[in-house]
Amino acid sequence: MTANQGDPGNNSQAAPAPAETGMIRKKLTQADIAKAIKLHQDYRNGVFGGRRAIFSFQDLEGMMFAGANLSDADFTGAALHGASLGGCNLDRAVLFGADLRMANLAGASLVRADLRGALLQGANLTYANLYDADLRDGMIAERDAKTRDIRAMQFKSGAADMQGAAMQGANLSRARMSGVAAQHTDFTDAIMVGCSLVRANLAHANLTNADLTGADLSGASLKGATLTNAVLTEAKMQMADLSGANTAGMLNDKPAGRSLDELDMTPEEALRLHAQWVTSGGAAGKAVDFTGFDLRKIGSLYKAQLTGLVANNAVFFGLNLEGAAIQGARLANADLRNCRLSGADLRGATLRGANLSHADLRQVDLRPLVVAETRSFPSHLDNANLRHADLREARLQQAVLRDADLLEANLDGAQTEGADFAGAVGVKVTPPS
Repeated sequence: MTANQGDPGNNSQAAPAPAETGMIRKKLTQADIAKAIKLHQDYRNGVFGGRRAIFSFQDLEGMMFAGANLSDADFTGAALHGASLGGCNLDRAVLFGADLRMANLAGASLVRADLRGALLQGANLTYANLYDADLRDGMIAERDAKTRDIRAMQFKSGAADMQGAAMQGANLSRARMSGVAAQHTDFTDAIMVGCSLVRANLAHANLTNADLTGADLSGASLKGATLTNAVLTEAKMQMADLSGANTAGMLNDKPAGRSLDELDMTPEEALRLHAQWVTSGGAAGKAVDFTGFDLRKIGSLYKAQLTGLVANNAVFFGLNLEGAAIQGARLANADLRNCRLSGADLRGATLRGANLSHADLRQVDLRPLVVAETRSFPSHLDNANLRHADLREARLQQAVLRDADLLEANLDGAQTEGADFAGAVGVKVTPPS
C-alpha cells in the first residue's frame, strides 16, 4: 500500500521499498528537475502535455528547487538530503518517508503536506508554513547500515524525526505531530495553535515565545525544554513531563501576575472612572493603575479611553485595542503579543521592553505627544520585541526604537522620518507610496 492509497484513516501506512516494487533509485540531474518542474507547471495550468511531478524514490540529494511551485507533487521516499527547497510551494505535496535531513525549506509552504515518517534532522524550516501538515507515524526510510548505498533502503515504523531542525517562526497550526521526535529542535516564535503533539518527544526543545494555544501535549516529554514566554492557554497537558523545563513567563490558563479580583471594584467600573478622569482633566473620576495585572479576562477594549494608563508589566495578550486612545500610557515590559492595535493612538507612550510579537499595529500612531508648543514626549519602544508585528502604514515619526527586535516585522508604508533605530535588528522599511 502506498502513502496515498487505501484507507486515509490509517496513520501508520507503509510506503513500498524500492526492492518490493522493482524500482531502482535514480540520480536525477538539475536539468531533469527543471524539466519536471516545467511539466508540472503546465499540468497545473491545464496545458496539453503537462504532467504531475513524480519524484518518488528518486535520488535528489543536494538538488535545487528553490522557489518552484510543486504543490501536489509526489516525493514519496525521495532522498532530498541537503536539497534546496527554500520558498517552494509544496502545499498538499506527498513527502511520505522522504529524507529531508539538512534540507533548506526556509519560507516554504507545506500546507496540508504529508510528511509522515519523514526525516527532518537538521533541516531548516524557519518561517515555513506547515498549517494542517501531517507528521504522524509512517514508515521512515534510512540508509542500509552496512553498505550506505542509497538504493538499499530499510523501513521502520516511526513518526517524523526533526531532531535539531530549525523551526523558528514556522506556522504549525493544526499540524498533526503526535509521536514526533523533536529533541533539541528550535521552535522559537513558532505558531502551533491547535497542534497535536500527543506523546511527542520535545526534550530540550526551544519553545521560546511559541504559541501553543489549544495544543494537545498529552503524554508529551518536555524534559529540559525552554518554554520562556510560551503560550499554552487551553492546552491539554495531561501526563506531560515538564521536569527541568524553564517556564519563566509562560502563559497558561492561570493568572499571570495579579488577578483582576484584587481590584476594589469591577474592571468595568475602573475603566469608566478612568475615562471620566481623562475627559475632566483630572477633576473627576480616578486614574487606573493596572501595573502587574493579568488583563486577559477584561474583554474588548475597542476604542477604549486609556489615555495616561499605567500598566507596566501587565498582560494584555490577545486583547482587542483597535482604535483605542492610549496616549502617554506607561506600558513598560507589558505583554501585548497578538493584540489588535490597528488605528490605536499611542503618541508619547512608553513601551520599553514590551512584547509586541505578532501584534497588529497597522496605522498605529506612535508620533510624539505634543503637550505645549515647545514641549513634546516621543514614544519609546527601546528593547521592545516587535517580531512578526504588522506595522504597515504605522506613523513612527521620531519614535525611539533603540535595540528593538523587528525581525520579520512588516513595515511597508510606515512613516519613519526621524525615528531612532540605533541597535535595532531586522529593520526593513518600504517608504510610503
